[in-house]
Amino acid sequence: MTEQTSGGALAGIKIVDCTRVLGGPYCTQMLGDHGAEVIKVEPPQGDEVRDWGPPFHEGDASYFIGVNRNKKSIGLDLATEEGKSVLLRLLEGADVIIENYKTGSMERWGLGYEEVLAKKFPKLVHCRISGFGADGPYGGFPGYDGIIQAMVGHFSINGAPESGPTRLGLAMVDIGTGLYAGNAILMALLERERSGIGQYLDMTLYDCGLALMHPHVANYFVSDGKVPGLTGNPHPNIAPYDLFETKTCKIFIAGGNDRAWRRLCDEVGRPELGQDPRFKTNGDRQKNNAALKEELAGTFAEVEGEAFCEKLLAAGLPVGPIRNTHDVMNHPHTLHRNMRVEKDWYKSWGIPIKFSRTPGSVKSVPPKFSEHGREILADHGYSEEEIDGLVKNGVLVEERRQV
Repeated sequence: MTEQTSGGALAGIKIVDCTRVLGGPYCTQMLGDHGAEVIKVEPPQGDEVRDWGPPFHEGDASYFIGVNRNKKSIGLDLATEEGKSVLLRLLEGADVIIENYKTGSMERWGLGYEEVLAKKFPKLVHCRISGFGADGPYGGFPGYDGIIQAMVGHFSINGAPESGPTRLGLAMVDIGTGLYAGNAILMALLERERSGIGQYLDMTLYDCGLALMHPHVANYFVSDGKVPGLTGNPHPNIAPYDLFETKTCKIFIAGGNDRAWRRLCDEVGRPELGQDPRFKTNGDRQKNNAALKEELAGTFAEVEGEAFCEKLLAAGLPVGPIRNTHDVMNHPHTLHRNMRVEKDWYKSWGIPIKFSRTPGSVKSVPPKFSEHGREILADHGYSEEEIDGLVKNGVLVEERRQV
């Protein structure tokens, strides 16, 4: 299913995207999906995730392809004075610059926010994504998703006693930081409408990863310091909320409140469980979770999973079958919600933010390295001779340099 094109809610917003890898590109793809003009400034060697495969499409890894649609790419060597001058030209008329260079790089290049950018472009929003920020005990240290997961507690609650601490299968810190950064940018642009000036946004993987630790941080403080442990599939606060086997597939049950629990018992033909004093309230069920799981496991083992889930969902009860990526991307509801998009050779998830008047759209596929370099420079007033000179001097990089 192909998205219909639209100007988008962010049409007219110009973003200079100097990020690589995941958090920043995830953020700018989301903004590009909704109409922002995103100019992706890549270093001479290119965004390294172009190499994070297999699989590959025409030399670019799926990892890059997944988070770089709706952008134009230019390869630029910011180690040169001419390269810095080009970046400043790109920032003319820009609303946002977002970067994840090594902490302090922009300042060393003479492009710091307070010293240069805020004075030259007072309306500019400068969003920096880093691992830990510029100061503090970890200030300036590099950060990667798995490292931050370990350091902010994700490993300590993810996994079961049998598996031990386990990395989340999603790059939740990077993705979460990208989503937080997108929110921060939009807040700053909204505030700029009132104040008329931009500001600097200090976004870190550490802060954002920690902010995702709900309900575990809340549980820790409210329980007077009881340290949360590995949760496995069960929920630390809700029961039933767990994985069960059926005759045909695994399913996940979520009994969010006492009324839903009693309805679940009626629907599965076990109304007596709803009145059992061990299981009457969520607190009771949590206290007797092992017995609860044993009772339910025997019941669910005899049903056909998919049909059983459809029946309970139709009855308003939260339950779902465990599906793989193929199943999800080809499911009728995924297609109905336009959450599978195709454009030319490109296929991916759709746009989760649904606007009634200004829907987002996939206007362009992920760019090849520096695919739009000459076009971008021409749009910013460079003549053909000047562009040729920038290529000759190694400032505009049209083919990736080998590290």
